[in-house]
Amino acid sequence: MITQNRGRDLFRRWEHNPIITGDHVPLQSNTVFNGTPVKIGDTYLLLLRVEGQQGYSFFCLARSKDGLNFTVDDEPCMLPAEDGPFAQWEENGLEDPRLTFIDGWFYIMYTAVSGYGHRIALARTKDFEQFQRIAVISGPGNKDGVLFPEKIDGYYARLDRPIGNGVGSIWISYSPDLINWGQSELIISPRPRYWDSTRVGASVPPIRTEQGWLEIYHGFKMTSSGPIYRIGTAMLDLYNPARVIGRCLNPVLSPRAEYERIGDVGNVVFASGAIVEDDGEVKLYYGAADTSICVASAYIDELIDSCFEETDSRSEEFCKMSCPYRRN
Repeated sequence: MITQNRGRDLFRRWEHNPIITGDHVPLQSNTVFNGTPVKIGDTYLLLLRVEGQQGYSFFCLARSKDGLNFTVDDEPCMLPAEDGPFAQWEENGLEDPRLTFIDGWFYIMYTAVSGYGHRIALARTKDFEQFQRIAVISGPGNKDGVLFPEKIDGYYARLDRPIGNGVGSIWISYSPDLINWGQSELIISPRPRYWDSTRVGASVPPIRTEQGWLEIYHGFKMTSSGPIYRIGTAMLDLYNPARVIGRCLNPVLSPRAEYERIGDVGNVVFASGAIVEDDGEVKLYYGAADTSICVASAYIDELIDSCFEETDSRSEEFCKMSCPYRRN
């Protein structure tokens, strides 16, 4: 359990953050960030994005018994494809994996980067030793793909972040086979004058709760000195997740610590996954300043409540504008 005082953020940072830096990676690397977690029995695994000295990213695996102290494997577990149908889409690297366990497999949605831009790709593994690429599942200009952990009305479902007219919003899409995707709908857009006023994207694979699907997402606001990335929450209807029933007004984690404000890309907290413990504690794993990986925690009830917070009339007006189905 992470017991540091909450302070100004709902999520409580572990006092020994960051948990993984480039110094912990036994390879020549520039930075490590945006790790996606899974817990198997009493073992925590983190699939890490490592940026090598050459400038492109690949994936490594880290292991822990407490979800706080990790050891990184000696060799990468996924490198950009050098031949075959994936090579042309991964020539500039692999980025920002998100893990979901469904139908007996650990599925990894990740960003394949090439001269054609960013595309979402899908791979899977059963043992984190052998990885099977399945397909490139989006057009160019799309990333931040997260897979729901169960089917919706018999279909796989995902959230993603295509760019349209220069604006990045969260969309939902469905698939019968994980390869062909459609029935796409826009569900969450940036909000004028808010902390997420410039761009939003899915961060954590949706978490099933009695109230609906809890989505922990990221958003940024452009300032005169550059973007500030923060983390927020939204609640999607359990049976029709295209219907947004709640959305936080205030971010649940903002870059405040030195390791979040100073790095390769300053003022960034960027979540890539979470573990819900048996006691309701949610361990959130996030990249800090695109330079290290950190962990913070909150309780699931706190996160659910944050989706339905209300403040002044101006906040309520803009929340309704971006969330027409929000409950009274």
